[in-house]
Amino acid sequence: MRKKITAAVETKRIVGFGFDRDRLAEAGIDDAGAVAAVTSGDNSNIVVARIARETYGIERVVARIYDPRRAEIYQRLGINTVATVAWTTDQAMRRILPDQTASEYIEPTGKVAVVEREVPPAAVGRPLAEADEPGRFRVVALTRNGEATVPAAGLVMQEGDILLVAVAADAGDELHERLSAQKEH
Repeated sequence: MRKKITAAVETKRIVGFGFDRDRLAEAGIDDAGAVAAVTSGDNSNIVVARIARETYGIERVVARIYDPRRAEIYQRLGINTVATVAWTTDQAMRRILPDQTASEYIEPTGKVAVVEREVPPAAVGRPLAEADEPGRFRVVALTRNGEATVPAAGLVMQEGDILLVAVAADAGDELHERLSAQKEH
């Protein structure tokens, strides 16, 4: 069962350019704890995000970016982005090619990713600890029967388990090989 989290948020509508400092002041940017730049323009969203971060010192800033190439660049520059086209494409590809390693998160330098993998038949019945390789990949969460947990020692992989794995950028193939290796009898 999913819990719905709601919060009362006081809002007001300000009309103008999102990067106009007078409009930002009118909107209360001086007291903001976070800024989400979600206009229909990538350039406007980046300008707002950078002003919020660099001029007003707001740490929690996110910009919606339609161009996935730009989103990746800004993400690596430390501006959190939501690339709607890339997200939609990723979700479609997961359903079309479920055996491929999909990234849930790539940290800004691109050296570590968190990927989601369904436990393949060859791994069923094997200790979860076998899925780890120090310095290369580590299982950070396991979803079983719709319930996610941080894995406890001694768990055995079961059919239908979904793993979230932190992976070094160059270790994706190794992870696939590790999970797909045939059971030893």
